[in-house]
Amino acid sequence: MTSLPILPPAMLGILGGGQLGSMFTLAAKTMGYRVTVLDPDPNAPAARFADIHLCAPYDDATALTQLSQCAAVTTEFENVNAQAMKDLAQHTRVSPSGECVAVAQNRILEKARITQAGLATAPYRAMTSSDDINDDCISLLPGILKTATLGYDGKGQIRVQTLADVQAAFAQLNQVPCVLEKQVDLRAEISVIVCRLNAENSLTFDPAENHHENGILAYSIVPARLPENVCQQARQMALRLAEELDYVGVLAVEMFVVGDEQQLIVNEIAPRPHNSGHHTIDACSSSQFQQQVRIMCGLPPADTRLLTPCCMANILGDLWGNAGEEPRWQTVQNTTNAHLHLYGKLVARKGRKMGHFTVLADQADKAFSQAKNLHQQLSFE
Repeated sequence: MTSLPILPPAMLGILGGGQLGSMFTLAAKTMGYRVTVLDPDPNAPAARFADIHLCAPYDDATALTQLSQCAAVTTEFENVNAQAMKDLAQHTRVSPSGECVAVAQNRILEKARITQAGLATAPYRAMTSSDDINDDCISLLPGILKTATLGYDGKGQIRVQTLADVQAAFAQLNQVPCVLEKQVDLRAEISVIVCRLNAENSLTFDPAENHHENGILAYSIVPARLPENVCQQARQMALRLAEELDYVGVLAVEMFVVGDEQQLIVNEIAPRPHNSGHHTIDACSSSQFQQQVRIMCGLPPADTRLLTPCCMANILGDLWGNAGEEPRWQTVQNTTNAHLHLYGKLVARKGRKMGHFTVLADQADKAFSQAKNLHQQLSFE
């Protein structure tokens, strides 16, 4: 495999054809590349734009063989088969590596690597059997029991107050490996998107301030409304973690801002572009998806400057009417400083991410206020 940059019109491959795969495909096509998408959904959003859609399971040997013929391969989600990515790396350039994806898939491994990088996490304990639920857990209460794998958007998480709660929650989660995290004095949640080719070519986007509703990201405000020294520290922590992992690609590092002293602790990582980075499409010199394309092709990350304060708002299936009536799109479309992005999903379900919009303004507060107002007006009800 050559270490020379991969240039258009080379064929790039991606595991996953959801909204992140769709936005990656659009970026790659705009930059002159061709794209092969592997996704078992015949209506995968990315299939609308891809040159080739391999409609097959992610572990399908024939499909993976075809994907391995691409000049480079990436992924849009961390729950992809990490071994498949390692196998693909025997034949083509793969980023991020299967090893990094495997770390992000498991909270126990993830927290160990965060600690290894010299970064703080919430106090925690790995729980692999009911024997781990004992008096040593008391110092972590009240806390949150989280499954070690397959947890996202608030799923696989149960708040616990007592040891009895931990025992009941562990049983409710089918006694799969978990992490018990101490509840912290949370003041804000932020994320930093890292774009790393190697130690000499690594940049971050401005930290985003994230607001969640029912465990799902609702709004991302950029720049984060925090002191500059806190934002700068967040950038450095994210870069340090990427360096520890020897990460190649786009990495989202989610952090908590804790207590009056505004201490930063790392919550988790996502080895891909992230929902909180969607604003980069409209508000930055480059988007996180352009960065994903560049880095998998061996090109240095592009300029990550924020051009204007903004707020990204998620659009969930909850906004559709009971009979499938569309939200009031004219609310956003008639707003000249708002940019609507719909993902092309055919079925709207509660909690399902159907799209987003980004409001641009001269101040982050203004963008956030306007985004909340527009979002309220969108609902069909």
